[in-house]
Amino acid sequence: MDTAKPLQELKNLLGEDRVLTKIEDRACYSYDASPYISEPQAVLIPRDTRDISGILKIASKYKMPVIPRGAGTGLSGGCVPVDGVFVLDMSKLNKIIEIDTKNLVAVVQAGVVLADLHRAVESLGLFYPPDPQSMNICTIGGNIATNAGGPRCFKYGVTKDYVLGLEVVLADGRIIRTGGKTIKNVSGYDLTRLFTGSEGTLGVITEVILRLIPLPRAKRTALALFNTLEDGAAAVSGIIERRIVPTTLELMDQDNMILIEKAKGVGFPMDAEAGILIEVDGKPREVAEDINLIAEICKEFGAREVRIAQTPEEAAALWAGRKASFGCLAQSTPSVFIEDATVPRSQLVTAIREFKALAKKYNLRIPILGHAGDGNLHPDICFDEKKPDEVARVEQCIDEMFSIALKLGGTLSGEHGIGIAKRKYVPWEFGEAGADVLRSIKNALDPLHILNPGKVLL
Repeated sequence: MDTAKPLQELKNLLGEDRVLTKIEDRACYSYDASPYISEPQAVLIPRDTRDISGILKIASKYKMPVIPRGAGTGLSGGCVPVDGVFVLDMSKLNKIIEIDTKNLVAVVQAGVVLADLHRAVESLGLFYPPDPQSMNICTIGGNIATNAGGPRCFKYGVTKDYVLGLEVVLADGRIIRTGGKTIKNVSGYDLTRLFTGSEGTLGVITEVILRLIPLPRAKRTALALFNTLEDGAAAVSGIIERRIVPTTLELMDQDNMILIEKAKGVGFPMDAEAGILIEVDGKPREVAEDINLIAEICKEFGAREVRIAQTPEEAAALWAGRKASFGCLAQSTPSVFIEDATVPRSQLVTAIREFKALAKKYNLRIPILGHAGDGNLHPDICFDEKKPDEVARVEQCIDEMFSIALKLGGTLSGEHGIGIAKRKYVPWEFGEAGADVLRSIKNALDPLHILNPGKVLL
């Protein structure tokens, strides 16, 4: 495509300084947190919804592919700019427009950093639960595009459970609003849910209405240690069977705990095969009862030790270790696929057993982390992308891993999205008829296929 005309129109719309074409600028937008890399044609920096509408009108006119980008923390290649894409840098749309304490909602622009929203609402005694690993830098728009999760999802649910309304710019530049501040809204098709999790393939999310809840009055943290990974997974099922709903049940295997302890020194043992980091929240008396009951259940399932944090500082240290896990892992290997397979909670033990068997079968190192309370496992496949034979084994392993997850009644993604990494598996989960329905939705909303091409669907 000859880009001279569209680039000039974009510069007229945005200004020269908001259209980046230098190679050093474009390189900064060529990747996310996955191993995929591809350089964009140009980077566009809109200031508001009107700018984005103008950009998409130009994009439609010239059949120019575009992709919205938040902080680039995705793990499935969802914002990697394939096929000469123009990147929309959403970082300037970063205003918290309103925190409505009467209706318990927040109205924010898509570029707001999640941690900034957390601080703003918690200062008013309110709570926005979703807490993905990258919460200190990821943006609300990116969270909604991928339907992000995090450790607290077991009790509180994922991002979609808090999205009440959206402002979206369609592929042709038209602007629509979905939902609103009402808790009940069943008018027509659920467009809010349709765009949530669509990974920028159906429209560009610019503004969001989010549901808030009261901030829990108390919380407690514990670390349960097990001599086998399967005992740890079984304890998770045991806690759930007792009808206890902790905020989080985070599973770590020995490989991860060793890496974290060497880097951070937070007190994780190096000889335990599994650890479960547990948090409960709510009313003070209930929290105290629940954390002690969970400790007893863990011991029933073979926990050799349960450490209940006695101070906020002890709890913060344990969580600092868990939040450092992916960084520690990345430093230990040339390349890593942080996978995201989710199974019914009753199948956790089986899934872990089979994933560990894959590591032996393909001669690969696969540490496992997981939001075990909601069945969301992160088998992290370590390899060297410069070794073709190793890459081939990784690809075979991933194929088999998702076949296992689906066989166990699971899904391709609990929180990372599909992106580039999992698009070929979509018919495995949805069937050909289901995949055709997804394609029909894409064709209806983006007939020119200019929005984030090459993602979600082949």
